[in-house]
Amino acid sequence: MPRPDDHLDPDQLALLAMGEPVASRADSAHLVECATCAEELQELTRAVQVGRATIDVGEIETPDPVVWTRIAQELHLSAPSDEGADEKVAAGAVRRSRASRLRTFWSLAAAIALLAGIGLGGWALGQRSALVPVAEAALAPFPDHPGAEGSALVEQKRDGEQVVRVTLEASQTPDTYREVWLITADASALISLGVLDGTEGTFPIPAGVNLKDYVLVDISQEKIDGNPSHSGDSIVRGELRFDGRVV
Repeated sequence: MPRPDDHLDPDQLALLAMGEPVASRADSAHLVECATCAEELQELTRAVQVGRATIDVGEIETPDPVVWTRIAQELHLSAPSDEGADEKVAAGAVRRSRASRLRTFWSLAAAIALLAGIGLGGWALGQRSALVPVAEAALAPFPDHPGAEGSALVEQKRDGEQVVRVTLEASQTPDTYREVWLITADASALISLGVLDGTEGTFPIPAGVNLKDYVLVDISQEKIDGNPSHSGDSIVRGELRFDGRVV
């Protein structure tokens, strides 16, 4: 067991604050007896809680153990000890200085930032991978809009909701806006999905809409006149294809 004038390693305290099981029985006993180490562990734990409070942990998966190994390597932290390992007492150990404690805090902050980046990156990747491509279309220009081009990609979420992501490259006439539509093959019915602001946008497809009926994606140029109907001035239009086949 550490002598009364010895303290636990600051790297070890940082890992303990992050929930890593790196304390031997002797270390745990020392934390009970040593007010200095117990107080510093409490401060480090609060720092971890503040860092984690910036992330919705329910949306972020627990990092793989290899992540902790990489963090330890990057920050030059001591290797974790086993529960039954020999007591961690180094001959000639000196009391930790304030500078050492500050280095521990900065190391901990860097580790939290790294975990936040890994977690948020994984979450974003998971969100994208949760969308399954359903259909796509190349949007060709109408005669009044030469040089215009666009694309449409229909994707389905895990809950069954479908969205369409559209892109459009075309010059814009002043005092007009663009609107995205789904249209039946014979143009007998159409559904407005919303206004396209800029060159790309994502629009939810209303529940119950059968894309085998509404197979055309259309982007129109609309006058700001309060009329919700299609202006008849289509910029681009294309037919959805499923697995490379026209539906």
